[in-house]
Amino acid sequence: MSDAIKAASDVTFKRVMLKISGEALMGDQGFGLHPPTVERIAREVQSVHELGVEICMVIGGGNIFRGLQGSAQGMERTTADYMGMLATVMNALAMQSSLEELGIHTRVISAITMNEVAEPYIRRRAVRHLEKKRVCIFAAGTGNPYFTTDTAATLRANEMSCEAIFKGTKVDGVYDKDPVKFADAKRYDVVSYDDVLQKRLGVMDASAIALARDNNLPIIVFSLDEPGGFKGILAGKGTYTRVHG
Repeated sequence: MSDAIKAASDVTFKRVMLKISGEALMGDQGFGLHPPTVERIAREVQSVHELGVEICMVIGGGNIFRGLQGSAQGMERTTADYMGMLATVMNALAMQSSLEELGIHTRVISAITMNEVAEPYIRRRAVRHLEKKRVCIFAAGTGNPYFTTDTAATLRANEMSCEAIFKGTKVDGVYDKDPVKFADAKRYDVVSYDDVLQKRLGVMDASAIALARDNNLPIIVFSLDEPGGFKGILAGKGTYTRVHG
């Protein structure tokens, strides 16, 4: 058995959704894109892609514009949310560029039609891209205001028949309170969807958690800052929290 075939047979999941925030792309900057950070995350994706895993991605837009913040400052909510969706397209294009520099064929698929820079979302076409081992980055959220990129990631993960959502964060799992502020914060190895909702643990927004629960889609919360963390979890190693029924 070749190393590539053996590696593919060892991984826990065959098709996954990677959800990361826009803030993850800005590194130590307070705003925008930090190209070395984008490249580092792309290399994490590359390491999993080389295992033969089919990868979907959704990236938030908070490093450029966040609809809720714009709305809170007096902007009309629908307009602010559409601006946030456009920010996610910019982040998706940046990630596509980094992945293709590494030789990974990537498609940006937008819920808002913009044919010059991205494909429109057509489910069967997206599934075919995954079958051809292309990374699919779903941009512009669901295409509707009032829905977050967490909900978009859960929706697309279900539509693409992903086996799990990997939520990359700054910490290595789900805690009962903010581990940055509280030294006695306790990390969960496993937590139920209902506990996440009832205790407001902040994994994802409530609609995303409910959609994952209703379709029995597990959520793996891990640290995106841990080198090799994404690949390690797929091989059954590392520190993370699993959210499931």
